Amino acid sequence: MPIVAARASYFEAGLEILADRGFGGLKLAELCSRLGVTTGSFYHYFSGWNAYTRELLGYWRQDRTVRLIEVIRAQPDPRRRIQAIIDVALALPHGAEAAIRAWSSVDAEVLDVQREVDQERFDVIFEAAFDIVGDARQAQTYASWAVYVFVGYEQATLPREAKMFEWISTTMLNDLEAGRFANVPLL
Repeated sequence: MPIVAARASYFEAGLEILADRGFGGLKLAELCSRLGVTTGSFYHYFSGWNAYTRELLGYWRQDRTVRLIEVIRAQPDPRRRIQAIIDVALALPHGAEAAIRAWSSVDAEVLDVQREVDQERFDVIFEAAFDIVGDARQAQTYASWAVYVFVGYEQATLPREAKMFEWISTTMLNDLEAGRFANVPLL
């Protein structure tokens, strides 16, 4: 009797493939092999590969951004919100995130989703920073810096050192609280 995988397991396996092999390695045969299923099982859930990849991106955005932001926003203390953001950033599947960003450079639909995710992540950081300093320009500068550092952390070919990323993030937060963003020049 053939194995039937749960729908969500296709998405999790897809993210694992992205992390391991990049977007070029995301193929139907690899996906089915990892899950130990036939292509018939795949077509039970998805009308085709394009439908799957579109839903995979939606799953990634919902599960790795929207859902987490909802939890973060429930925290009333802005410093704790930023700490939660740092904790989430450390726990994300960075290989998959980097592969999706690379994929977005060659696929306009993926780029649209990546832009949404970047904006949603920027917005939650901006909100918490604004709640700390009460100044939109400082909050914008801090949120931009945080997103730039995070994207660099994911994209760099250097080994990812979680302790280093955590130290950088904490230092940035301390700088925000100390008012070191007050005199950032407008460009």
